[in-house]
Amino acid sequence: MPVAPRHSSLPHPRRALAHGPAGRTAAAAGLCAALLAGATLRSQGDQAPATANPGAREAMWYAPTAADWAKPVQIRWQRTWQDAVALARAEQRPILVCVNMDGEIASEHYAGVRYRDPEIAKLYTPYVCVVASVFRHNPRDYDDQGRRIECPRFGGCTCGEHIALEPLVYAKFLDGQRVAPRHIMVEVGDGDAVAKKFDVYYAFDTKSVFAAIQDGIAQRSQPVRPVVRGDRSLLERVQSPDSADREAVEQAFASGSPQQQQALLAAADQLGAAAPVELLRLALHGLDPAAAAKARGLLAQSTAPGADELLGEALRAPLSSEQKQPLVAALERLGATSPRARALAVVHQGLGKPSAAVDPAAWQRALVGGGSYAAVAGAAAEPQAAADEDPLAAAETSLIALRNQPGARQRRLLRLDAEAAAARAAERDAANPRLVAVQALLAAERGAMPEAYALAERAARALPPDAGSPLAAAVLFLFAEARQEAIVAAHRQKQTWPPEWLADVHATYEVLARHPHGTAQHVGHHYDFLAWFGGADAAQAALEAGLQRFPTAAPLHERLRTSLLRQRGVDALESTYERLLQAPGADQPALSHFAGYAALVAAEHHRRRGNASAALAAYARAEQRLAAAAADPGQAASSAHFTAIACFGVARVHFENGEFDRSLAALCRGFTTCPEATPALDGLNLSGADTARMLVQKLDALGQTEALARLRAAMASLDPELLRLPDYERQGPGPAGGGGRPNRRNR
Repeated sequence: MPVAPRHSSLPHPRRALAHGPAGRTAAAAGLCAALLAGATLRSQGDQAPATANPGAREAMWYAPTAADWAKPVQIRWQRTWQDAVALARAEQRPILVCVNMDGEIASEHYAGVRYRDPEIAKLYTPYVCVVASVFRHNPRDYDDQGRRIECPRFGGCTCGEHIALEPLVYAKFLDGQRVAPRHIMVEVGDGDAVAKKFDVYYAFDTKSVFAAIQDGIAQRSQPVRPVVRGDRSLLERVQSPDSADREAVEQAFASGSPQQQQALLAAADQLGAAAPVELLRLALHGLDPAAAAKARGLLAQSTAPGADELLGEALRAPLSSEQKQPLVAALERLGATSPRARALAVVHQGLGKPSAAVDPAAWQRALVGGGSYAAVAGAAAEPQAAADEDPLAAAETSLIALRNQPGARQRRLLRLDAEAAAARAAERDAANPRLVAVQALLAAERGAMPEAYALAERAARALPPDAGSPLAAAVLFLFAEARQEAIVAAHRQKQTWPPEWLADVHATYEVLARHPHGTAQHVGHHYDFLAWFGGADAAQAALEAGLQRFPTAAPLHERLRTSLLRQRGVDALESTYERLLQAPGADQPALSHFAGYAALVAAEHHRRRGNASAALAAYARAEQRLAAAAADPGQAASSAHFTAIACFGVARVHFENGEFDRSLAALCRGFTTCPEATPALDGLNLSGADTARMLVQKLDALGQTEALARLRAAMASLDPELLRLPDYERQGPGPAGGGGRPNRRNR
């Protein structure tokens, strides 16, 4: 199946220019997402004999109802691979790896029906179970008090945990094929040794999968060791890798008295560097200063998985320099083996430092802009062309024309003109900062990036007399790119890099934020860079300032939605856009479109949580906002597309609630509003076509012939291509690594 990218990677502006944010990616990560490798998963759903009998595949892997989704997951998932291995070794149990994906017909059935069935769950009980899926179902993994927010699809684990497991499972067991659903039995040996015993995928039915799971235990030469838990001491429970024990300890801490909390932290203290990170997170976010201080002390010596991210989170609190120093030192220590820890350490050393290369205050004075985002009168004027008298001005004029010219041949001719003029200018004054800037941009145009970066650094250090020109802004961006490229290279080579480089990037983007030729793209790169490195507060400030200047820039709104969801949750999404709409001078059609889209996103999050009434209300608000946006002809087509997506979402909610007449009405309204949106995947990786196929099967099974005839007539009016199965549903078994196209969520 095709999915959105998932691995964390460094932001890099040049690659982002090539790919850019396209629609709604799963993480809506903007620049960072452009660097990530798209995963191609494939489905077992279309491998059933159902392909010869329309509707049989929908009957075999029938869609979960709202009542099904409301049932608790009965399988006990372990949180990390390390925990699973430790538990399997301690109890002589095999590991069962379950791979799942959103939207795929069989995966939906397993997640919504089978994993919630107590009888089916008994087959999984002898195993140590882990689940891997690249899709995020909660916008964040912890609330403001540090409490875990379990994944609504799988239960027991956070979305971050099942996402983190996927690349590990892929590397160890998937043999180059991302196929879902998939069930893999693994035996744990000595040390790091693991052995795959069975790998079930492309199964024609559920019975064969469950038979393999049952036979895996029955045919095992080494019986599962009976575990008699009985009464265990507090220390034993804190030491246990079992997710059930971890959950019990965390619940005891969250609801316990200060004395009980101190006792739990004392038990964690006995584990030293292996103290449970989740327990420390609760203490850090709690109201007891003594418990928080104890947790910081334990965290400073931790080597447990996740300690690096929690250290970065802890450093966001208002701490004194004496309190921060051990935490930064811990990041530096972990940085010997963790590139992420090394990067976070540099952030907390570099963001507070002034840049030695770019002085934002000096640039601001030169731009005569103060704190205003308005372009300075006359500052953006192009240099006067005087080729005979001033070859440097001629070079600048040709370079500006080149940057506005899309044709390759014309660009080459203008570059040659600029290079010839620059060569004449160099004979007069080779050290002129304006000339150095021109040479840097010409080198970049030729693709000679090392030379371009070196020249851009020289040019950025010398404040040019024409600071407000488009070339000055271009050189600044090139300098920021040079620093980011150096950071990327050091990160990949697991080398330490100077904190001053981060200060240079931050200062340069601060100048571009106020420059007459600064762009929303610059703001996006600034935000992505800071957010990736854990500088969340600075990133948010940069985004808010950017939205003031570019209030209708779609990429910035994409980042705003992601930020709001992660930091404040779903409720903040619509309320923020309501406030933006009420602001004086708001661009109503554009902001109405963004507000409608935000309501659409909110509705999908309510669906994930099983809150049908909230989802339907949000979909109604989305349609209302999108209708207002459609008054602008430039927004009409996009508004129609997303209105249809909302209709299909409403249809799915009614379908899961057994309200088939309402589901049919919503589907038909979506087909009429924008037929081309029928195969588009929504945030749950489902389409109008998916729901229509499911409804056909259900109406046929119930004998509702009149409704079935109306639905088939509505579907027959569409281009058949719009009703084709998704690529991942049409993939058959094939060579390793084969499969469908990378999916950017066709929204």
